[in-house]
Amino acid sequence: MFSGIDSVATPGLWIATVGGVIALLVVDFIVTRRPHEVRLKEAIGWSVFYIALPLAFTGYVWWQFGSQHGMEYLTGYVVEKSLSVDNLFVFMLLLTAFAVPKELQQRVLLYGIVGALLMRAVFIALGAALARFDWAFLLFGLILVLSAVKVLRDATSERHQVVDVDKLRSVRLLRRFVPVTPDYRGPALLTRMDGRRAVTPFAVVVFAVLTTDVVFAVDSVPAVYGITGDPYLVFVTNAFALLGLRALYFVLHNALNKLVHLNYGLALILAFIGVKLALHWAHLHWPAVPEIPTLASLGVIAGILAVTIATSLRAERRQLVGTR
Repeated sequence: MFSGIDSVATPGLWIATVGGVIALLVVDFIVTRRPHEVRLKEAIGWSVFYIALPLAFTGYVWWQFGSQHGMEYLTGYVVEKSLSVDNLFVFMLLLTAFAVPKELQQRVLLYGIVGALLMRAVFIALGAALARFDWAFLLFGLILVLSAVKVLRDATSERHQVVDVDKLRSVRLLRRFVPVTPDYRGPALLTRMDGRRAVTPFAVVVFAVLTTDVVFAVDSVPAVYGITGDPYLVFVTNAFALLGLRALYFVLHNALNKLVHLNYGLALILAFIGVKLALHWAHLHWPAVPEIPTLASLGVIAGILAVTIATSLRAERRQLVGTR
């Protein structure tokens, strides 16, 4: 099932890939340099680009490394893209809670994406080191099952529907050390207030977004390691899933609230991959224990997403009919 802990990519390909990711981030910073409200046409254009790029990369992986790695990459990308939608939902809640002006929202999202990439790079490196020990697969599986339980609990209690800014630990920590201005000063992070150095609300929301990146990395990296053991494929699936989030946010902003069953679907996906990892660990010790093939995993994950979207839309239609 797994292609191993050693990357199939050459050092040159690693350098080219990291360089490409940095170049795309630079382009995004150029695009967001002038604060402006993102129109739907602009968001759709960038979203199409950032979805077409990783799908086209599937062909390269398939041709260069074979069908097994190609299937692992595609399945991992679908998993990471699905989990990234949950990122978007939390970002939406934070942007609303902090009353971020529309013209500054895409810069906040970009900082969040950069932070998420850095956090996941660290977790990917740790995962590659741990994957040299077979017990790590059981550990990753346990983490994913516990994450699934947490996501399911949040979905049933709806605790994440409202964010109380003053109760966020990251916000309380930051305010303990530095004063915060009462208003936004454009995209500036630092300013002066009453002759003292102070941070702006923009800096506070960026700090809050970055702290959530750590939580999401704990879920997403073990999830994709449940699909492939290749650190390179783990990295590119994470990078491609995150790079398009800024534009996708403005496309799905209104649709996110309609996906009322999203967290149920994500909980099932995390639990499924957790079981998949546990079976892989058991197979290493007792070969008679069956493993779940990558193609079957892709089918299960795609099926869960399809059912989640269908039931969410159906629930939305029922709610609209009930309010008439």
